[in-house]
Amino acid sequence: MSNKTSHDSDVSFIQALAELLRENDLTELQVKREYGDNDSLNVRVSRQTQTVVQASVPAAPAAPAPAATASSASDPTPAASDAADPASHPGAVTSPMVGTVYMAPEPGAAPFVSVGASISEGDTLLIIEAMKTMNHIPAPKAGTIKRILVEDGGPVEFGAPLVIIE
Repeated sequence: MSNKTSHDSDVSFIQALAELLRENDLTELQVKREYGDNDSLNVRVSRQTQTVVQASVPAAPAAPAPAATASSASDPTPAASDAADPASHPGAVTSPMVGTVYMAPEPGAAPFVSVGASISEGDTLLIIEAMKTMNHIPAPKAGTIKRILVEDGGPVEFGAPLVIIE
């Protein structure tokens, strides 16, 4: 009967972990409990988030912001299909971390880059704030900014495409 009691407490423990995951907006939590010789519980609780999709879909209309809004409204289908594959583009620069994107060095300042701008290798593309640290993201190569896939102040996940350089 102690095995059933142990099982019930394990279920309660797993439910508590899932609640912690949700309350603290975490994507994954892993815990190992040692009960004694050859008796342990190894639990990994994770959930999928759609932050990458949310960050890239609104950014597609935001990239041509200086252009007339009629052009983005009259051509919504290509914007939606392009948003699905920017990470596979050979010129895509992906996020090295989870954080908040800032396109300028400070509020009200000119952005680091804009669509059509020529950049050199090592130029700052944007800043990602992670854990109160401002991380400058450098251009991995020289080229021209073809698309900006994130918006200022928006969240970004690890590996999410940020900009496309050609």
